[in-house]
Amino acid sequence: MHSSRATIRRSFHPRRSSKVGMPLGLILAVACVGCAQFASPSSYDLVIANGRVMDPESDVDAVRYVGIGSGTIAAISEQAIQGRETVDAKGLIVAPGFIDLHAHGQDGRDALLQAQDGVTTALDMEAGVYPVNAWYRSREGKAPIHFGASVGHRNARVYVKHHIEMGHAPTDHAHPEVVTTLRARQDDPASPQEVPKLIDLLDRALDDGALGIGLMPAYTPGARHDEILRVFELAARRGATVFVHARSTGAIEPRSSLEAFQEVLADAAASGASLHMVHIASAGLRQTPLILSMIEGAKRHGLDVSVEAYPYMAGSTRLASAFFDGDWQHELGISYSDLQWSATGERLTKQTFEKYRKQTGFVIIHAIPEDVVDAAIKHPLVMIASDGIPFDTGGEHPRGAGTFSRVLGRYVRERRLLSLIDGLRKMTLMPAQRLEGFVPAMKNKGRVRVGADADLTIFNPATIIDNATYEKPMQPSGGIEHVIVSGTFVVKAGRVVEGAFPGRPIRNPVKPKA
Repeated sequence: MHSSRATIRRSFHPRRSSKVGMPLGLILAVACVGCAQFASPSSYDLVIANGRVMDPESDVDAVRYVGIGSGTIAAISEQAIQGRETVDAKGLIVAPGFIDLHAHGQDGRDALLQAQDGVTTALDMEAGVYPVNAWYRSREGKAPIHFGASVGHRNARVYVKHHIEMGHAPTDHAHPEVVTTLRARQDDPASPQEVPKLIDLLDRALDDGALGIGLMPAYTPGARHDEILRVFELAARRGATVFVHARSTGAIEPRSSLEAFQEVLADAAASGASLHMVHIASAGLRQTPLILSMIEGAKRHGLDVSVEAYPYMAGSTRLASAFFDGDWQHELGISYSDLQWSATGERLTKQTFEKYRKQTGFVIIHAIPEDVVDAAIKHPLVMIASDGIPFDTGGEHPRGAGTFSRVLGRYVRERRLLSLIDGLRKMTLMPAQRLEGFVPAMKNKGRVRVGADADLTIFNPATIIDNATYEKPMQPSGGIEHVIVSGTFVVKAGRVVEGAFPGRPIRNPVKPKA
């Protein structure tokens, strides 16, 4: 027993050496570190040897052997252990697999690029899906990484008003007329009779396993304030989080970023619902520091609010969307030349803007000041999420392929805006904790501990980097050696493992109502 206790002490980072206040389950899990050497060698399907294990939950940062069996982490040991397969990770970081809460790219090609960026779980919590069951069935057996989604308010709204099942709007092309006529459908206010139908639809979608509610007032300008409040009230009743793309962007009143964030903060306070704000830097622009201070104040006063950002100075959306209604140049402080058409890479003019707006493609928006991005990325409340859009033409935004490696390579290693453990915490533990109160499966993700899911990203801290650019956005990241999903390699020795589809659906396990 004495040697086991000594092992535990050596496992902890000096800043967190005390176990005072640690949950009992975490203490017991860490206690297994010193006991793993006594397990039978045959109990491990795979051993990751000599790697520098970094666990943001316990602050462990030490060389360890990790034993994996039946898709979970079965042992973490200071002493050598054996398994049916052993991979030497000397000089590499063994981290929890990265969790992306905001991944619109949900097809196989997108998932492989995400895997090469270290992502083991990619969820679309902003746009969401409707219907829920059909979308989950469409991904079964085809996913190299774990997948899941919220129920999309926009999608459910289109069904209530027009009886069209959008599925997952960013990738579902089953109804191409939806993309070209969506604007008219979204601009219409919901009638007093339609709002209860919409709320009932969202409620039943949560019963079907949706991970929360995705809400995008910026893309449904017809949704009035009372309709949005009803959505928050439903989320509060169900214990779900609302994932919000704020209604407007920029510093010009009305329709400022500040006004848009105040709307949903007020709804969260009035209803008691949990709130997650997406891509704070691109939504807040120059008002981002003020909005972050509002979020800090909201949390101090008991609101359950979280926020995310991506590490790029450009955003992206469909050119045909409501985002470009009104005097967008004045509101955003940009001009036509700051827009880049994804299909060709060309910068737009007034003429090409009007031409391409009649189509369905994406545009890259060069509008986010670098100091705003820096402030968001290093803020302790901000987690990392990509907002990666599907790669259809090959010219889309690079964030779908390089977000996580970009943070670790450029913001952690090169610029030292973050420590390595803090960078990892923002892309593993924090997103898992955002969901785990409503989705218990997330309690075993975002950690390297005994009993956790064997979702691991193993990378070289000296070489990890994003290679995706605005000109060539589909270039895989570098420095990521191995990515393991449920104990199965999807990236091994830097190469994609062909035919590996261990990704599982992440769902809210709601029991049928009585």
